[in-house]
Amino acid sequence: MDRVVIIGLGLIGGSLGLALKGAKIKDIEVIGVDVERDAVVAAQRKGAVDRVERPAEKAVASANMVIVATPILAVRDVFATIGDALPAGCVVTDTASTKAHIMRWAEEFLPPHVHFVGGHPMAGKERPGIQGAEASLFRDAAYCIVPSARASQAAVETVVGLAQTVGSTPYFVDAEEHDMMVAGVSHLPLVLASALVAVTTRSPSWREMSKLASSGFRDTSRLASTDIALSTGIAGTNQAGLIRWIDGCIEVLKEYRDLIAQDSKAMQARFDEAWEARERWLVNQKEPPRDKAMAEVPSTADRINEMLFGNLWEKLRRREQQLLDRDGKGRQEREQDR
Repeated sequence: MDRVVIIGLGLIGGSLGLALKGAKIKDIEVIGVDVERDAVVAAQRKGAVDRVERPAEKAVASANMVIVATPILAVRDVFATIGDALPAGCVVTDTASTKAHIMRWAEEFLPPHVHFVGGHPMAGKERPGIQGAEASLFRDAAYCIVPSARASQAAVETVVGLAQTVGSTPYFVDAEEHDMMVAGVSHLPLVLASALVAVTTRSPSWREMSKLASSGFRDTSRLASTDIALSTGIAGTNQAGLIRWIDGCIEVLKEYRDLIAQDSKAMQARFDEAWEARERWLVNQKEPPRDKAMAEVPSTADRINEMLFGNLWEKLRRREQQLLDRDGKGRQEREQDR
């Protein structure tokens, strides 16, 4: 019987367990590990695991696959703790929201006889914990896959299989590019939601304003309710990406501020531009593009390196430079118009 050990039975770990159990895979045993007794009890009650085991070193000793689903800043200690206990050939993966730090910790603490493949399912809820876990959480979501240099093809295929089993689309990406991209589409929204709550609730008028706050404020501020451990881990392991996107957001807000103060027609154009961009994104969400980086399992280690560090890296680098050039040209034109 194959043993899958999930370390961390929160929202993500619990949902993975439920999805794996719901898939009714033959000859597989899902073992849960968590330092919180309440999480362990809830995971068993929900049927997310077959059984629980402690300590983590004992649980992984005969594991075929280990999924580390703890808060980001705890992953380093987990790797250090289980490293010596992992059996040869074991596939280790994670679910952390950032990848560059994780890949370095895996290289530092995991032994050479195991295969580490970084992972990040692009799904979640603002409310943390096993209580919110559900088997359908990952359905139709992208599942980022970042193989380490020494991961075998079989190990990569195993994590691809995990992603597909829980209903996700595997997406191969480099760790540094992953962190920069999710900083814009996932981590910046979290910071903006928190900033919105901060600027409004600090107002002396908040007591009266709060009586008027409705769906717009609720929906826009939703991510401010994100688990504090997750938010802190993101901020602590993706500083460069977050700071870059925050700086870009500040520039756009300044532009919006100037347009609101000076020219309502120009501001209308900006609103229209944003409306159209979001509509295009919504259409693409219904039929996600399946380029070479998606759902394509590399056939050799050379192919993995080419995909991760060659064509994809260069393509994304060129795209990013084009955006920078366009933004710089746009700023120059706006300054000349003034």
